[in-house]
Amino acid sequence: MTLEDWYRQDRLPHIYCAGCGNGTVINCTLRAAEALGYTLENTTFISGIGCSSRAGGYTAADSLHTTHGRALAFATGVKLVKPKQHVIVFTGDGDCSAIGGNHFIHACRRNIDLTVICINNNIYGMTGGQGSPCTPKGAITTTTPYGMQEQPFDLCSLASAAGANYVARSTTYHVKQLIKAIQTGMETPGMSFIEVYSQCPTAFGAKNKMKLATQMIDKMRENAVLKRKADEDAKAGIPLAPGKFVIGEFVRRKNPALGVVKEDKE
Repeated sequence: MTLEDWYRQDRLPHIYCAGCGNGTVINCTLRAAEALGYTLENTTFISGIGCSSRAGGYTAADSLHTTHGRALAFATGVKLVKPKQHVIVFTGDGDCSAIGGNHFIHACRRNIDLTVICINNNIYGMTGGQGSPCTPKGAITTTTPYGMQEQPFDLCSLASAAGANYVARSTTYHVKQLIKAIQTGMETPGMSFIEVYSQCPTAFGAKNKMKLATQMIDKMRENAVLKRKADEDAKAGIPLAPGKFVIGEFVRRKNPALGVVKEDKE
């Protein structure tokens, strides 16, 4: 197989807005799957509702485009019925942490053998640009015209605390690190959660003085701090500066997982 074989050519070009980061995430995910020798037959993509959830429809493998917030519930069913299947979930910050919040924390608690890729663009991009649980404090959205007054979720901390075996964060700028994180997540038994900070110039950027995708990508590049550097600074008593965020691997452990097929011993 080649990378092109993973795509449904009849669905291209995609319907994403110009400058959207979702295509980058899809490409990185398929590159990771190809590197591990996954096939169209043994891989299933699950998604909920939102811009991010269109991702599964562009793959030539079997996919389920499910109801809002319920991608992890459907994915759990697929994995339990077909435990040898590689199940990959595409979700967004709203789909995963708002209406899907309970499914998210319990999938982590059960440590189900899934690879979950959450494309976090800080907003409900498809349904009107409303604020999500991950919208930064002070940001303008259609539902927060005077600025978001609430603190956003730290999804990686939430996944770590709830029990996921692998937790990492990257951005659509750091593509090499993103491919590596997704591949490592796929290789780790149990729940793997990879959060990807992504640009949405149409719904988020335009309301927050970043109308160009390049402006949003530059901001991610400038504000990302490698976890190794963040840990060194923390030991030295240097706090993370406002607006900065940490990227890298947060958790990789071998706790008992649900849905992992044990190899037969001869």
